[in-house]
Amino acid sequence: MSTLKELYNKEIINSLMGEHKYKTVMQVPRLEKIVINMGIGEGAREEKFIEAALKDLEIITGQKPVVTKARKSIAGFKLREGQTIGVKVTLRNENMYNFMEKLIKVALPRVRDFRGISNHSFDGHGNYTLGIKEQLIFPEIEYDNVLKIRGMDIVFVTTAESNKEAESLLRAFGMPFRN
Repeated sequence: MSTLKELYNKEIINSLMGEHKYKTVMQVPRLEKIVINMGIGEGAREEKFIEAALKDLEIITGQKPVVTKARKSIAGFKLREGQTIGVKVTLRNENMYNFMEKLIKVALPRVRDFRGISNHSFDGHGNYTLGIKEQLIFPEIEYDNVLKIRGMDIVFVTTAESNKEAESLLRAFGMPFRN
């Protein structure tokens, strides 16, 4: 069992029940899933860039990513319907907690001039989105094997009703928010 899952079950539930005055344990917000999306951009026309993105995301998450395709054509972006535009992976249960622990304890501290993450990226429904500029902050990625430096979006989907509840949940997990 992941240490973050144990932390949630043993400590976070009790502290959030006290902080937000929940009546039952079922009202306490929990992390449902983490979705990681990596856009390929102009490299989408070449198979090697797609393969590199798939490999990088699989190494980072330990789970096989899926290829995302454009839903409609947009001439301004030189994009056709059905064209590959990125890769994504949805993490749940044990994989989700393992990835979150790696992100908080290993990857984010490796970001240059890191002062904490913004607490303004909540969507109003208890979900948080974090943008990362390069995949090199993860220790599994070797600089020499990287074809192109790419960023990624990491979305934390929670059962929280509001931004405040979601922020206190993520803070309890140890997310390094700016004060």
